Amino acid sequence: MGTPATADTSSPTPPADSDLVRAALGRPVDRTPVWFMRQAGRSLPEYRALRAGTAMLQACQDPDLVTEITLQPVRRHGVDAAILFSDIVLPLVVAGVDIEIKPGVGPVVAEPVRTVADVDALPDLHPDQLGFLVTAVRRLVAELGPTPLIGFAGAPFTLATYLIEGGPSKEHARTKAFMYAEPEAWQRLLTKLSVSAAVFLRTQVDAGASAVQLFDSWAGVLSATDYAARVLPHSRAVLDGLGDRAAGERDVPRIHFGVGTGELLPLIGSAGADVVGVDWRVPLDEAARRVGPGYSLQGNLDPAVLLADRDTLDAEVRRVVEQGRAARGHVFNLGHGVLPDTDPGAITHVVELVHELTSRA
Repeated sequence: MGTPATADTSSPTPPADSDLVRAALGRPVDRTPVWFMRQAGRSLPEYRALRAGTAMLQACQDPDLVTEITLQPVRRHGVDAAILFSDIVLPLVVAGVDIEIKPGVGPVVAEPVRTVADVDALPDLHPDQLGFLVTAVRRLVAELGPTPLIGFAGAPFTLATYLIEGGPSKEHARTKAFMYAEPEAWQRLLTKLSVSAAVFLRTQVDAGASAVQLFDSWAGVLSATDYAARVLPHSRAVLDGLGDRAAGERDVPRIHFGVGTGELLPLIGSAGADVVGVDWRVPLDEAARRVGPGYSLQGNLDPAVLLADRDTLDAEVRRVVEQGRAARGHVFNLGHGVLPDTDPGAITHVVELVHELTSRA
């Protein structure tokens, strides 16, 4: 985990030198940074009150709501990073695809992609459509001060599954059938989606985000062979699309996360990540072995453990912290998002415990 960083007591540490960024890059930290996927959301009563009567996709395009919702968990829990309040399908919606998020169901696409012509008819996302995003990110950066903001986008494969299936799916049979039967159209579809995701992330970084996360919810349904040949190049294109890091273009840490991707971890890292997100199925010391020494890890407390008794929760947090020491750097997180029924007090407790266990002061 490295030696302790020297604290600067003369002025607040800038986000670019925060423990989150340092851990992501494998540099010494004062303490293991903590944030939670879906930390801004239904587990917080203040979120539910603020969102009342406002549709999800409407809220994601309102800079006032985005700013306040993103800040809520930072104020309440004392996490070490904010994650932009957004939705995985938002770039598609902004571009002009008819998608509705139905409560209890998820994103539902009015006209699913089923043919080559459907792929070619998909609208492109343009930077000038993202003024609301620029406004929200700039406000957040100003409000957060030394706390880094993580930008967010959905990965091409996961977005493709929603477009092709028409909504959430367990088997993703239509997606795989299209991938196998229409290889050229599949290539065009994922290329189009990778360009969109890169535009979405570039906009956030240019407005001041200190790191980004590419979220591939459903990549775990693929074999390693199919992922490597048919998906990995497009995820790499998203992260490469941020710019030439050697030239200092948008040189921010890249986090890449997928669910059920234990067999894909080395490949996920090779897509251009600095940090490989790990769900709860693979212990972090084993994940470190699989991805190799060139990556930091993020994770990987089972979200359901937050619903358990305090002794069980503490034991699991200690286990994750200890196993995370095997990686070059560790960002403590869940293995997926915060569950809606989670007691906010349990989240705050985990932040405090991780800080207590890892403080180098």
